[in-house]
Amino acid sequence: MRVNRNGGSARGLITPGSPFVRSPGLAAHTLLTNLLFTCRRSRPTLAPRHGPCTQVTADHGPAVAGAHNTIVAARAGKDLVSSLASGLLTIGPRFGGALDGAARMMTDALDRGITPEAFVGECKRQNKLIMGIGHRIKSTENPDKRVSIIKTYAQQHFPKTPTLDFALAVERITTQKRSNLILNVDGCIAVCFVDLLRHCGAMGVEEADELIADGCLNGLFVLGRSIGFIGHHLDQKRLKQPLYRHPWDDISYINSEDV
Repeated sequence: MRVNRNGGSARGLITPGSPFVRSPGLAAHTLLTNLLFTCRRSRPTLAPRHGPCTQVTADHGPAVAGAHNTIVAARAGKDLVSSLASGLLTIGPRFGGALDGAARMMTDALDRGITPEAFVGECKRQNKLIMGIGHRIKSTENPDKRVSIIKTYAQQHFPKTPTLDFALAVERITTQKRSNLILNVDGCIAVCFVDLLRHCGAMGVEEADELIADGCLNGLFVLGRSIGFIGHHLDQKRLKQPLYRHPWDDISYINSEDV
């Protein structure tokens, strides 16, 4: 329980035994949002917005790094928690952990008042990757439906979307260079939640920025993707899969036909 400077409880925060905690009819995504964002009783504009994010990040197939690690651990006989931890430990700047970085980069540029063109040029001169931009498989020709879902939802339901608009303007520039330099799902969720936190009316810009600096946005991906990792672990157990062994032709220096 958080307290204010005068020693009293901070207004709007969840406390043990409060009706909010005991309410059996509370939607799961509403509770998750409130618990994730400082245990605050959020206003109606904030609470329901977590659902689509959880749904689109829950799973992206067995080929990605986290799911692969989870599957390998499960097939090695590890328990569910160990398999889940194995998958979660792969989340970082190259896989699922770009939300915080994307939020910081886009909001910094937006707050400084520079144009998307100037931002892209600045990153190029500094030889910095633009977090939240780029995908190995998806492109303008093969768009990511998850991004479309989040983007459309934000534009239809959020009070304002200046950070999303800035990121989309950046995407229009980067895709001129290469078609796969799109706003990816990490970047889209990040900028949308920046707009939600800053403009939902439940907190000020300073508090929203503090939450982002604390790493809450990467928590959104971790929360959602844990569902998929658990599913992959249970699939391997249900199918009684044997110990995983990597295909030899993918790791050998000499192909069999060369011998």
